[in-house]
Amino acid sequence: MASKPQLSFWQIWNMCFGFLGIQFGFALQNANVSRIFQTLGADMEQVPGLWIAAPLTGLLVQPVIGYFSDRTWTRLGRRRPYFLWGAIFSTLALFVMPNSPQLWIAAGTLWILDASLNVSMEPFRAFVGDQLSPRQRPTGYAMQSFFIGVGSVIASLLPWLLAKAGVANTAGPGEVPDTVRWAFYAGGTVLLLAILWTIVRTREYPPEVLRGFDDAEPAGRAGGAVHVPGSTGGWPWLLAGCAGAVLVWRLGWDRLLYVLAALPLAYGLLRVLAPRLRRESMLASLTADLHAMPATMRQLGVVQFFSWFGLFCMWIYTTAAVTGTHYGTTDTASAAWNEGANWVGVLFAAYNGFAALAAIAIPWMARRFGLRGSHLCNLWLGGLGLLSIAFIRDPQWLLLSMVGVGFAWSSILSLPYAMLSDSLPAGKMGVYMGIFNFFIVVPQLVAVSTLGVVLSRALGGEPMHVLMLGGVSLLVAGLCVLLVRGERGHARAAVSASSGGTP
Repeated sequence: MASKPQLSFWQIWNMCFGFLGIQFGFALQNANVSRIFQTLGADMEQVPGLWIAAPLTGLLVQPVIGYFSDRTWTRLGRRRPYFLWGAIFSTLALFVMPNSPQLWIAAGTLWILDASLNVSMEPFRAFVGDQLSPRQRPTGYAMQSFFIGVGSVIASLLPWLLAKAGVANTAGPGEVPDTVRWAFYAGGTVLLLAILWTIVRTREYPPEVLRGFDDAEPAGRAGGAVHVPGSTGGWPWLLAGCAGAVLVWRLGWDRLLYVLAALPLAYGLLRVLAPRLRRESMLASLTADLHAMPATMRQLGVVQFFSWFGLFCMWIYTTAAVTGTHYGTTDTASAAWNEGANWVGVLFAAYNGFAALAAIAIPWMARRFGLRGSHLCNLWLGGLGLLSIAFIRDPQWLLLSMVGVGFAWSSILSLPYAMLSDSLPAGKMGVYMGIFNFFIVVPQLVAVSTLGVVLSRALGGEPMHVLMLGGVSLLVAGLCVLLVRGERGHARAAVSASSGGTP
């Protein structure tokens, strides 16, 4: 069987360039949505619940898009139709978000924005696996991390840069400042143009060609159909979810905790129903693939849980923590609060800039320390970076904290995928990349359903304490990397890629 041709630097550049636009959308969302919610009247305990749109849409959209993109072939290709339609709807949502007149409209627009970004993003992960040989995949994912870093730097800086250019950074109560409004307009435009560049400048292998390459089925993995598991294993999950929901109702706990009960309930229901469906149906197929996921994916799932829980602590509460601790105000209409919120945008830009630099260093780290050792090191740098925010008094020096966060972010976006991709069959690359997203979404759902309660009842109402919790979570994630096995082949691939995979 033939090996995939080695692609040039510029070919990999073109196929990853669309990630610049996708990250423009995600960076504007991460740095400014809490600000928009607070501006429209949300209090701090409401903010995590309003963010629930992001993980829920990822949980539903990514495996479904992965399933269909594995089975798609059009004149535009296999993955590129999803790039295009996701980009169109993401752009429209970015134009609408800062003009939301009421909080519920902003929350609804976030659902549309996050769903559309996920429609574009999920096939991009599989796109790298489709187009590149195992030797070049670490380089491809590192290139994606580079564009994520660059896009996030520019997008996160936009409100601050616009304020420096004289655009109004304050507005009346309940109104989003012009700096944020124009930043979203620019982000929507860049997103659409960047993805169009990748669509126009790349081609895809037809399914029959893809099946003929030597990496179509990973070594040690049997081919053929995966059998749908029986329903017996679903009943304990179903009962656990029901018991959790009853407990929340009887004890009068926060309603967001129903989200936690819904997770085992949904999985149990899926396991019970799937055997009763046609085996070729989407739901039965997804259940079978979920049940038969590679061991490497399960091990990485624990790492991903603590990694993304820590990141979500940062994304939700950095604005409140920095404005309250370093700028001494919670008044969202004040000049000091908006100055602090803009500085958070600069900090987010900084960690993404450091992530772009880290993407250059990570292949060397993988060669020197291995994939597991490199990921552990980077996650610990991120954890220490978040913890240090609580102890630094001058907000300018918070840029130093962002160095560690940037290395962790770049590592989270590349090394788990490099460790995972060689264990996936080519015909199921899309659906397994979508299922892998469960290990990103579940910790985010846990975060949005518990952080408001934890903040008010256990952390004294101090958002800074949530950032410290996020730092501890990243440290735990680093330790969990040691549970991942099967690194040897991946390390060789990373070494090859870093020592000559591209010009």
